Amino acid sequence: MDIVTLDFETYYSKDYGLGKMTTEEYVRHDKFEVIGVSVKVNDGPTDWFSGTMEGTRTFLNSLDYTNKAILCHNTAFDGLILSEHFGIKPKFWFDTMSMAKPTHSVTAGGSLKNLVLNFGLGEKGTEVIDALGKRRKDFTPTDLAQYGDYCINDTELTYKLFKELKKGFPVSELMVIDQTIRMYTESVIELDRFKLEAHLKAEQDRKLALLNKLGGGDPEAAKKALNSNIQFAALLAALGADVPMKTSLTTGKETFAFAKSDEGLKALQEHENEEVQLLVAARLGNKSTLEETRTQRFIDISKRGLLPVPVRYYAAHTGRWGGDDKINLQNLPSRGRDGKKLKRSIIAPEGCSLIDCDSSQIEARVLAWLAKQDDLTQAFNAGEDVYKKMASRIYGVPEEDVDKDQRFVGKTTILGAGYGMGAVKFQAQLQGMGVYVKLDEARRIIEIYREANWNINELWRDAQKFLKDSANGDDTQFGLDGVLKVVDGTILLPSGLKLGYADLQFQTTDKGVEFDYKTRRGRTRIYGGKIVENVCQAIARCIIGEQMLQIAKKYRVVLTVHDSIVCCVKDDVLEEAQEYIEKCMRWTPHWADGLPINCESGTGKSYGDCE
Repeated sequence: MDIVTLDFETYYSKDYGLGKMTTEEYVRHDKFEVIGVSVKVNDGPTDWFSGTMEGTRTFLNSLDYTNKAILCHNTAFDGLILSEHFGIKPKFWFDTMSMAKPTHSVTAGGSLKNLVLNFGLGEKGTEVIDALGKRRKDFTPTDLAQYGDYCINDTELTYKLFKELKKGFPVSELMVIDQTIRMYTESVIELDRFKLEAHLKAEQDRKLALLNKLGGGDPEAAKKALNSNIQFAALLAALGADVPMKTSLTTGKETFAFAKSDEGLKALQEHENEEVQLLVAARLGNKSTLEETRTQRFIDISKRGLLPVPVRYYAAHTGRWGGDDKINLQNLPSRGRDGKKLKRSIIAPEGCSLIDCDSSQIEARVLAWLAKQDDLTQAFNAGEDVYKKMASRIYGVPEEDVDKDQRFVGKTTILGAGYGMGAVKFQAQLQGMGVYVKLDEARRIIEIYREANWNINELWRDAQKFLKDSANGDDTQFGLDGVLKVVDGTILLPSGLKLGYADLQFQTTDKGVEFDYKTRRGRTRIYGGKIVENVCQAIARCIIGEQMLQIAKKYRVVLTVHDSIVCCVKDDVLEEAQEYIEKCMRWTPHWADGLPINCESGTGKSYGDCE
């Protein structure tokens, strides 16, 4: 398979550019224009072409892409241009920006400039001409030639970088990157503008009604109530929201956390109660709530075409995908009065349906398997309700008598306490979900969990030993008879990926020995339980990536959210496709023998209807 390395230079201005616009908005805008493009096939010379859009189309389509891979740095950008404006969809997508994330996000970040310097490949250089606000026709031939040299250099460096990053990079992860880019550049998902516009109006009407209610029809009274800390706190409490508090740096006293920069107030902008969101938006003087902004963004995309699904590869330390392009499909609301309105606006094309298949409790299953907690593993394998079993232990009642609320506590315990969570944090977590328990009760529940899952406790201690050994420069291993090998402070995952803790250090405090490591945002504390959480998430992500590749052999993957994969299939094969996808989502890699994997799926014409 030939590799075509490519880089576009495009028109931009003060008001029109990626600094102010999403990639999708920029590429699809009527102002869009290609100034020039550089192309390199394998190790051959790099060509520069600058001409009309039609001329560029002819130049690019002189190559047959049926057996070629496209390589770029930030392929989502260049790939969307190729797809939207030139109809080019290669056999494979490579992306050096994505490839660098698992291994060089801390040392070099994602920029081409820093990465090539890190590898000693040369210097990226800077634009030698003033391109701001200039159309192709505004450049002199000399200017275009200089621009071409700059673009050619970027292309050459991207290819050199690719050859370095490819060394030891898991082939399966290259395929996952390809699928991730394909969701964005080759989308088939539609948006129901009618539903979106109706939802937006309902949100706006609700906000107006709330503001009128606050002031009894008097805008000034409403404004006064919102600006009064005491009254605003009372309004939040009346809606069932926890009032965010902080300690004043000047007085040392506890006070309201109502500043725009306060994390507590920011969190309330995404509160599950939409009235709380509306209230906070009004307090901040925001023109739109988060829900309004998100809905409007979907409406704008629908006017331009299909939904390019923005999913960012390796967005988290553990390898999980994240949202991108100012759209986070990973956290669309599912609860509340209109919780699924946005999800229901994401629809399959005519004659097709969506299948949403979710890997059931995969992190809890990985944890039980990794710790050799055999009773829990067997319960998962037998299809038992492990949440009910835990609730039965907590409340001392038979499993058949466990009610909905008790099961919820059991579920929270299984998912939360598995990583060494203490009683205080566990209590706060329950309260955040609307369940209020006393601290002594939280301590009792945590103790019950630890007594019932002794091997998981041992895994935390093994992980803590890993931290000590790594900080001292010693190699070690832990988990399931050494399935996880640790070299130079890096955990080698069975998939071939690495989970790193750069510049791991420790210090002795009055609380004992504490560890931290270097991230792009500064140093972050780490401990045994957190290591176990990171590892379980990373292994779960590796498995889901492998499952995605199995599914993609037969059906179109259009989205991944947390532990689920969404596919678009033709209606006439819906039943057999669902069966195949479920089979793939129950598949276990060869290195995870004995891991009790299961899944559940749903189908629908919209994403929100897949139940």
